[in-house]
Amino acid sequence: MTPPTVLIVEDQLLLLMHVQFVFEDAGYVVIQADSADEALLALDRHPEIGAIFTDVAMPGSIDGAALAARVRQSHPHVSIVVTSGEQFHVAEHLPVGVRFVPKPYAGHDIIRMIGQSAA
Repeated sequence: MTPPTVLIVEDQLLLLMHVQFVFEDAGYVVIQADSADEALLALDRHPEIGAIFTDVAMPGSIDGAALAARVRQSHPHVSIVVTSGEQFHVAEHLPVGVRFVPKPYAGHDIIRMIGQSAA
């Protein structure tokens, strides 16, 4: 059986590396992007992507919340978990089916949330 593939969208290198290790330890193949623009290109290049874990605040033409909305429309089968250190109103503005986890988060929480989103 092919391991699941997750796209991590994070512009802070240390956080990206931490999340990558969490997903790899859980058996995922990891693809990285440091902006939502790069993430959209990665989705086109890698149809095997089944999940996205994205930060909200990042450089580029759109943020992680807008990325989640776009991916929900174009790739409805992809599980999406969004994170942010700004919890004020992010979760209530996300599309239906997109999960939110505030920073700081525990690795096992994001793995569980990605799994629940896929179910």
